[in-house]
Amino acid sequence: MESGKTLLAAAQELGVTIESLCGGKHTCGKCKVRVSESNSEESSRKPGRKNPSPFQLEENKFISGQERQQGYRLACVAKLRGDAIIDVPEESRFVPQVIRKELKGISVDLDPGVKSYTLELPPPSMKEPLGDFERLERALGNISGLKDLRMDLPILQTLPEKLRAGNWQVTALVWMDHAVLDIQPGQAEEFYGLAVDIGTTTVAAYLCDLKSGQVVAADSTMNPQVVYGEDVMSRIAYTITHPGNGLDHLQQAILEALNGLAQSTAKAAGILPDRILEMVVVGNTAMHHFFLGINPHHLGLSPFPPAVHRSLDIKARDLGVKIHRAANVHMLPIEAGFVGADNVGVLISERPYIQEEMTLIIDVGTNGELLLGNKERILSASCATGPALEGAHIKFGMRAAPGAIERVRIAPKTLQVKFRVVGSEKWSDECIGAEIGAKGVCGSGIVEAVAEMFTAGVLDRNGRFSKSLSHDRLRPTDKGREFIIARAEETAIGQDIAISAADIRSVQLAKGALYAGAKILMKVLGVKRLEKVILAGGFGSYLDPRRAMILGMFPDCALEKVLIAGNAAGEGACLALLNRSKRIEAESMARRVEYIELTSHPDFTEEFVNAMSLPHQKDDFPHLEGI
Repeated sequence: MESGKTLLAAAQELGVTIESLCGGKHTCGKCKVRVSESNSEESSRKPGRKNPSPFQLEENKFISGQERQQGYRLACVAKLRGDAIIDVPEESRFVPQVIRKELKGISVDLDPGVKSYTLELPPPSMKEPLGDFERLERALGNISGLKDLRMDLPILQTLPEKLRAGNWQVTALVWMDHAVLDIQPGQAEEFYGLAVDIGTTTVAAYLCDLKSGQVVAADSTMNPQVVYGEDVMSRIAYTITHPGNGLDHLQQAILEALNGLAQSTAKAAGILPDRILEMVVVGNTAMHHFFLGINPHHLGLSPFPPAVHRSLDIKARDLGVKIHRAANVHMLPIEAGFVGADNVGVLISERPYIQEEMTLIIDVGTNGELLLGNKERILSASCATGPALEGAHIKFGMRAAPGAIERVRIAPKTLQVKFRVVGSEKWSDECIGAEIGAKGVCGSGIVEAVAEMFTAGVLDRNGRFSKSLSHDRLRPTDKGREFIIARAEETAIGQDIAISAADIRSVQLAKGALYAGAKILMKVLGVKRLEKVILAGGFGSYLDPRRAMILGMFPDCALEKVLIAGNAAGEGACLALLNRSKRIEAESMARRVEYIELTSHPDFTEEFVNAMSLPHQKDDFPHLEGI
């Protein structure tokens, strides 16, 4: 292994999975490792060659004095100076996230972009030696009125054999009434499309039967780009600091994920990926640019212009997507620099623009995207929320992987805690010690823990620990007090899992941004009260509406009107795949939505400061009275 590499880079090269939510930017503290020893005597004797490199000041933020004495280092900071034995503790090992990207159900008139036509052609003769393609085109025109068709060269090259193999009885698969994608001998009953939601953290794919309109298989995976940065800006920064190949790394990573999902969903449906004739893709603007290999640098600079707003149709083979060789990839349009095609997917899925009720839609993910309005007017905005709510910047935060605490309940009088972890249906008080196996706290668990601590009196409205409270779960540390959620004997990491004052502050920053964004949109529209709130996205789908409102993630609304939408962005992609008019609707609505740049609004700072309180400094919550 080359000397001078960080321990994180060395581990990645060796295939050792170390958690790094920030992508090696020294900001998350999740890549702690323990240097056991150096077994290179020669290296250790050389002046300045201590292995690994000397302890750095930025490591102090995450590594306590006791941990430093035990040999703990940040893998993204410490560099190799020779041979070493490195131990990766349980809490630093990368565990694949449990992906939650279910659809709530699709109902749409079936009118896909790809349609099939079964034909019987007259064979050529000396009296009518018409070309094979022209013969096919004439037959299609006779039964469907299609004309001026085109055909890709790879398909044209196989046309003569396929027509004759079917004895001139064939099925033509035609895209958008003008491109022949394939010819199959005889009558073809099955052909498919794939709808994909490229999220910053997760990627979800839904395989749809274009003949029946049914979702026949679904799968999801972590976005492999997370190794280059947890959030959008850190990935854009990666392309800037690696000008030669940074963008290529990001594009190849997402292509690998998409091809894997095409393989897995096709296998689940009992077909080959080459039966997938179209793909519809949504994602935020940065994911859109990474996937297409478009330079994203200008997205990080005001006024944050994307390379293109309109929808796109691109050959899958030109992108390296391994489905049918003539298949099309349709990208839904972009609203603005930080509100992308995924938000357009949410828009055509939930359709607030045809409703009377004033509706707030929050797509809670690594980035928070907001839609507010009704049939009169629609606004959109984006704010950074993900790092804390996805586990970064939280002392014991982690992804929603097995062992992550996802549900928390605190008894107000006794402050006894019970919790549930991902992968288990039992609460901790129904289990025995090590059987619980908690490893950390994921996003929904963090939201519930802070909300429960507030209602139990552990926290005041400002998010500070109650000065008058004394309890064995509330303990001092060298960085302030913290509240124990899981005792060491209930964990798989051998230590208490606690929520610290810094953790609470990070959650306040994230939820404050969401709330302030909603309030700015309400001000622009002149709205005093919300009539409906829809929580969407993989993370939003697992939020408890009551506790999310207690925390102050959104303004007051009747709890029965706070709805869970599932993966609305993915559903929007499915709708566009199954009904071509949805693509026209998406294009139209993406231009109708008014994007509001929150940080440039004169009231944003004030609203943000007020939204830091639990649930809010000034706003009333009549629907939370009595809680």
